[in-house]
This record gives sequence, structure tokens and C-alpha cells, in this order.
Amino acid sequence: MHTPLTPSRPTPLAGARVLFLTLLSIAWLSVMPARAQIVVKIATLAPDGSSWHQILKETADKWNKVSGGRVKVILFAGGVAGDDPDVVRKMRLGTLNAGVLTAVGVGEIDKSVYALGIPMMYASYDEVYDVLDKLRPKLEGILDKKGFVVLNWADAGWVHFFTQKPVATPDDLRKLKLFSWAGDPDSIEVWKAAGFNPVPLPSTEIAMALQTGLVNALGVPPQVAVISQYYNYAKNMTDMPWQLLLGATVITKATWEKIPADIRPQLAAAMREAGTRLQDEMRKGGERDVEAMKKRGLNVVPVDAKTRELWRKTVENAYPMIRAKIVPADVFDDAMKYRDEYRKRTGGANPR
Repeated sequence: MHTPLTPSRPTPLAGARVLFLTLLSIAWLSVMPARAQIVVKIATLAPDGSSWHQILKETADKWNKVSGGRVKVILFAGGVAGDDPDVVRKMRLGTLNAGVLTAVGVGEIDKSVYALGIPMMYASYDEVYDVLDKLRPKLEGILDKKGFVVLNWADAGWVHFFTQKPVATPDDLRKLKLFSWAGDPDSIEVWKAAGFNPVPLPSTEIAMALQTGLVNALGVPPQVAVISQYYNYAKNMTDMPWQLLLGATVITKATWEKIPADIRPQLAAAMREAGTRLQDEMRKGGERDVEAMKKRGLNVVPVDAKTRELWRKTVENAYPMIRAKIVPADVFDDAMKYRDEYRKRTGGANPR
């Protein structure tokens, strides 16, 4: 007669071992996501809620969707991470991964970008972007060697002088205290050599400096003056485009290379689309924003052709110093050559 087989009962030691392995597996799974997520922290001076910020938020959502959740973007808007030089410093330290930077920020990495913002050297958007197209491989190669990848190029519009007293001529501006970006002693030296009175400050302190009288003049695009409300403290705008405030979105090479190679092209395409949208916003919004400020008390100071030439000569007298101190000589020369080629090809300088 066969005795029925019955399952053997585990010993207490074996049961404890099974329980330990089960708990270990649960703990391991709880700390390991299904896919490793890369967090990209991006800083921008664009104020929270502005149209620029909205475009960046939409792009962040697109990055999340395109990557299937593998890349998460955290935006720090409105200068909460500091002004552009602060952002670049934090990117180098690793506390930020990317920045939507003006030329001042990109210039903290390499000054070659300043060739696209030489005062009164360009007469139109098309001139600037034609030169940029030709310089782009060189500029992006320089930044790449320094550990940064350019995701897009964009601009914030044409800089005009906003002042607390009307400014039509260079001598009018020389009497005022002019905001200048802190941390750029070469630019300060050029301004002073031309007889102006620059006051170096972080851009995050402009509003307070205008209110306290620390500065009473600054150069910004009308769109920036509207968004940041600077025109409330500087009620005069000189009707003369000074330079295009070009910028770029850059990410550290270390962060970019952590992102899976198969999704990088789609992320780059989404950021280039954002750059195009930002450019379109600037081109459409310039005159509209000036009209809006005029309705709120802005005085637009006219500059006739003779006076504009006086400004141009003042700036061109400073070009040798700009070439030596601010823009690397080879890039300055390339930019000038490409601009002249554009004008020859199109029949001269076309006003914007």
C-alpha cells in the first residue's frame, strides 16, 4: 500500500530566506523606474507667463512626449536662476543643464557670438541671419569644443535706448548713467573710451536701478521693455535700432550625450521649431509693443538721417576696439565680409 505524497513543509530558515529575497526584489523595483528619466533644468530670463515662456513650456511638453517620458524638462523662468552669466556658471557647475541665453550669456562661453550684435553694423533681420547662417558652423564648433551644444538660435528684437530724459544724439546719452551688463569689463572699457557712462549691473537689478536712479538709461528691445515693464521707469525711447539682441538655447554636452541617441534628433527639431516661433513673435510684436507703450505714455524720440549718421560714425570709431577687445578679430572680419557680400548680392543695406 502506497502512502499518499504530501508537500514537505519548508523549514523556518528556508522561509526566512524566501521572505528576504521577496522584500529585496520589491525594494529594488521601487527605486528603479521602468525607464531611467533624465531631468533637464533650463533657465531663462523670459518672465513667467510671457509668450516666450509659453513657447518654452510647450516645447518642454513636446520633449516629454517625444521621449516617451525619458526626458523631463524643468523650466526656471523670470531670472529666478540669476541673469545669463549666473546661468552659464551654474551650467558649468552642473546645477543647471541648459539655458535660453542672450548673446551676453553665450558670450560668457565664447565671445565670437558678439559678431552678430555689433552696434549699427546690420540694417535688417535678413542681414543678421544671412551672416549667422554662414558663421553658424564655426560658432557652434567653438561652443561644442567648450562643452556646449546649440539647440537653436533666436533673437529678442532690435535694441533701442530707453531713457529717463529724451536722447536723440550721442551727446544726449553721454550725460546719462547707462546700464551695462556686469562681468564684461571689456565692454565697459569700450563704452568709456567713447565718452559714455556705463554702470555695470546684473540684468535682474535693472528695474530697481531705474527706480532708485542708479541708472537712468538702458538699451533693450521694445518687447523686453514691455514684458519687464522697464518703460514705466524710462519713458523715452530713441527711435533708432542699435543692434539685434541675438541669443541661443544651449545645453551642456554632458547632459545632451546622456539623452538616448535615437531621440536627440526629434528633441533638437522641437527646439529649432521653438526658435523659429520666438523669431516670428519678435518680428510681429515690435511695432505692436511700441504702440502699446505709446498709449501708456511712452515718448518716441525721433532721430533724423543726419543724426543717425552721427551715431554710426561714433560706433564705427569704436570698431577697432570692439574688434580687438570684444569680438575675436577673425570672426569680426568674417562677419563684416559676409555682411558686405549680402549687401552686394541684394543691392545694398535694406532697412528693417
